[in-house]
Amino acid sequence: MQPVLRPIGTVRSRLTRLDDCPKNGDEGAPEAWIDILPEFAAGLDTLEAGQELTLVTWLHLADRDTLAVHPRGDTSRPMRGVFNTRSPARPNPLGLHDVRLLGTAPGSDGMVRLLVAPLEALHGTPVVDIKTSLSQRRDTGWGDGVPLREAETVRRLCHTAWQRGLLSGFNGNVSLRLGATCLVTCTGAAKGDLSPGDLAVVDIASGKRIAGGKPSSELAMHLEVYRRQPRAQAIVHTHPPRLLALGLRVAPQQMLHIDVYEAQMLVSRLGSAPAHAPGTQALADAVGEAAVTREAVWMERHGLVCWGETPMQALALGEELEHLAGIHLSVL
Repeated sequence: MQPVLRPIGTVRSRLTRLDDCPKNGDEGAPEAWIDILPEFAAGLDTLEAGQELTLVTWLHLADRDTLAVHPRGDTSRPMRGVFNTRSPARPNPLGLHDVRLLGTAPGSDGMVRLLVAPLEALHGTPVVDIKTSLSQRRDTGWGDGVPLREAETVRRLCHTAWQRGLLSGFNGNVSLRLGATCLVTCTGAAKGDLSPGDLAVVDIASGKRIAGGKPSSELAMHLEVYRRQPRAQAIVHTHPPRLLALGLRVAPQQMLHIDVYEAQMLVSRLGSAPAHAPGTQALADAVGEAAVTREAVWMERHGLVCWGETPMQALALGEELEHLAGIHLSVL
C-alpha cells in the first residue's frame, strides 16, 4: 500500500520567493499564519498560546531527484548525501519547523488560523502535521513559560558578549523577539553565567510580564525598538569600554570618523541618543526613534544598543564598532 499524505492546512506568509526564505527559523524568519482545514480543527483542542510546536510541511517546490548537495548551498563545501543534511531537496521533501504558537483566530469557511513564529516556510506550503515539541514535554529548567530553545540562545549570546569584553558583571541586557512577545534578561542577572530565574517573557504591546523573573530595568528601551522597528528580532545592549572611553573624548557625531574603510561603512549604521537617565521612558523613546533608521544607537555616557535580524548580527555589529573605537582612540 502506497502511503498517502493528507495536507491539514496551508502556510500564509510574507515569504513569497524561495530566495527570501531563511535556511532556518532562527535566522530571521517571520511570523506566519497556518490555515487549518475545518475537518482537522478538532485536532487543535487544548493547544494554547505560548506552546512550542513542531510543524511538518510538504516542501512542494523542492527537487525530489537530488541525493547530494553542498550544505547550505555553499559550493566551497564538499558535497554530502541529502540524508546527512537538512536540505529541502530530497526524495520525500518533508520540512520540520520548530515554532511557538502565538495565538489563534477563526478563518473563513470554518477554518482555524494559527499564528506561529518563527517560520521559514514559503507562502502556500502545505502543512501535513503538527506535533508538540519535545521540549514541551519536559521541564526546560528556565521556569514555566520560558522557552528552552530561545533561553539557550540568549544564554550563549550573553556568554559570548561577556567573553569578548562587551558585558561585565551585571551590566547590559539582551532580548529576542518571540512574535508578539519578547524574551529579555532580568534585572540583576550576571550575563556571563545566566541561570534559571534570569529571563522573563514580556508582551511587546502592553509591556506586561507573562512569565519568568523581573525584567531588566531597561525593558522599556527594548520594547520601543521592537514596536518601531519590525525588522528587529534581537537586541543587544552593552557597555563597551573603548566606545565609552571614546565617547568621553569626542562628540557623538565625530565618533568613528577615521580614515578606515570599515569605519566609513559602519558609521552610517550608527545613530545616537542624548544622555537621558538609564531606565527612563525618555531614553527608551530616544533609542526607539533612532533605531528606525539605524541598527546601532550610541547612548551618550551610557552604552550601545544594536538590533539585528538574528542575534549574532546584533552582537557582531557591536563588536565591530568596539574594535573601531579602539583604533579611533589610538590616533587621538
